[in-house]
Amino acid sequence: MDLTDLREPIVVTDSEADQSSFSGVAMRDARFEDARMTAARFDHIDLSDAVFSRAKLARARFANADMSGVKIENVTLAGTTIQNASLAGVAISDCDIAGLTIDGYLVSDLIAAYRKNS
Repeated sequence: MDLTDLREPIVVTDSEADQSSFSGVAMRDARFEDARMTAARFDHIDLSDAVFSRAKLARARFANADMSGVKIENVTLAGTTIQNASLAGVAISDCDIAGLTIDGYLVSDLIAAYRKNS
């Protein structure tokens, strides 16, 4: 089905739209609920002010992304790698940091050494 120059909301329920493609589409205030989007690709997408709740993003990759001002709470980042990223101004609080390393150094050891020397 080809929908070109559509100017009205679309409601799709209980459907399979595997291998669908959306290009040059404005979807402000769109809602995706109970959707399986495994292996989906998002390229050149503006997701400013998007809300992800109860989302499974296991093995997702974020590359060349501006995530400034993002709030991350009640998430599991176990086994995650952050590489070649600017973490300037990042605040981490009330988190389990067991095994967390920065450039190969255990953060818990760094904090302990800092507290010992303070």
